[in-house]
Amino acid sequence: MTSQQAGTTELILIRHGETVWNREGRWQGHLDSELTPVGLRQAEAVARRLARVDFVALYSSDLGRARRTAECIAAASGRPLQTDSGLRERALGVFQGLRLDKIHQRFPHEFERFRRRDPDHVIPEGESLRDKHERAVACLERIARTHAGNRVVIVTHGGVLDSAFRLALELPLSIPRRWVLYNGSLNTFFRDDNGWSLGTWGDISHLDHAGTLDDY
Repeated sequence: MTSQQAGTTELILIRHGETVWNREGRWQGHLDSELTPVGLRQAEAVARRLARVDFVALYSSDLGRARRTAECIAAASGRPLQTDSGLRERALGVFQGLRLDKIHQRFPHEFERFRRRDPDHVIPEGESLRDKHERAVACLERIARTHAGNRVVIVTHGGVLDSAFRLALELPLSIPRRWVLYNGSLNTFFRDDNGWSLGTWGDISHLDHAGTLDDY
């Protein structure tokens, strides 16, 4: 049993380090790009901080940018890494690999529905906001049940962090996001018999450089 109250599960969610496509403003979704040198330093800073934290399991999205970030944590903590596709970013279909201006130019109708946050709009060749949210929440619930009463570290993506935030604060999917998503940030959630609650959000005190980049 770790230090939190008995019966309460603590999940520390981490957004992956900065990637080349983050820097270029390209939307990634289920595609991938390498961590930048800054992103790798972010991952290493997270790993150093978590080396002092007692936790029972380490999970990551199976996408390369999250897995590479998590590998730094695994090396520093000695915890084996488990990957789970349920922790993936939203599948952005035809938007993937493009910058915002190109998405708007090539797919104006689809982008307008995306911009309006229609929860059931399915991006061509991708998934809807609701599908991503339900997938992410189901995965987080499964991990919380598996490690009930303990602390778990999870490396994931901005879209999954957004879902966790909305889950804990009971916010609808349709409202615009007005909270930041930092690369390399620590975000703490608690799960007990009363449901989900938010502990800390956007903690980047371990970083000497950080910026809010694209969500995807």
